[in-house]
Amino acid sequence: MTNPATGVSSKLLLSIGIGVGVTALSGASYLYYKYWKDNAIPEQWQRVGTLEMLEFFPIKSCAPLKFPEGTELECEILGLRYEGCRDRALMLVDKDDVMITARGYPKMVLINSRLVTPTKLEINAPGMDTLELDFKKLIEEAPGRDIHTAVFGAKLDAMLCGEKYDKWFSQFILGQESGLKLVYHPYQQPLKPIDKDLAKEPHIKKSDTGAFADATSYMMMNLSSVDDLNKRLPRPIKPIQFRGGFYLKMDKNEPYAEDSYDWVKVGNEAVFRRVAPCRRCILPNINPETGERDPENNPLKTLKT
Repeated sequence: MTNPATGVSSKLLLSIGIGVGVTALSGASYLYYKYWKDNAIPEQWQRVGTLEMLEFFPIKSCAPLKFPEGTELECEILGLRYEGCRDRALMLVDKDDVMITARGYPKMVLINSRLVTPTKLEINAPGMDTLELDFKKLIEEAPGRDIHTAVFGAKLDAMLCGEKYDKWFSQFILGQESGLKLVYHPYQQPLKPIDKDLAKEPHIKKSDTGAFADATSYMMMNLSSVDDLNKRLPRPIKPIQFRGGFYLKMDKNEPYAEDSYDWVKVGNEAVFRRVAPCRRCILPNINPETGERDPENNPLKTLKT
């Protein structure tokens, strides 16, 4: 991502300050940087907290990479990038090239990734041998053809990764030798059209749609809001169940304060603008440690009240 004010690459570091524009308008917690020359970035900012956690998901619907304090990530138009690995640049589809997620296959959340070199992932799951994926070699080794798929109806092309990956994921998720395919987003720009349900949002553009993310490439969570929700739940949940990217620890305990933010600045470089609300589905109901759905359909049931 390019900083709208300076035109230089924006970087994120854990534990740096987060501020909001003092002229913020009513909004929601889905934030994404915008290239809008006609809309001025605020000149004054009010500090609200620090970046407590930073996560991204190499494989859509699987477990996130976690980063220690001091880790520097790039913010780009497709989303967060660390070395050669991008957020949600890998996705699983079925034999008919239809996207699958943990909504239908909850055990996907048990698939973990670890970046062992700047371009190589080690992928693990319970009972499975380690699978290595090198992004640098992926294009050279891939079958060499794209498929047509979609993310919740938003159509795009994706690159097949190869049979050894398809077999590994099919074995773990389906218990079969085939049936699933791993695909990759090798392109430098977003391909997805805007989700039809978000098209009414005044600031969203096609360039906001990211790689294989549901809606846009960036989402911020306020940890105070999660804490407040936990007070109403019979069993506390973890922030990761909302699968955000940025986790804000507020200087003052203000649940849902993020609903009033229009512009957000992380550190000195990375500036984001709200473009759409984050619609909630059943995915937060899945325990990321067990891969099981909550028996009472929480937290979604409580969020609806």
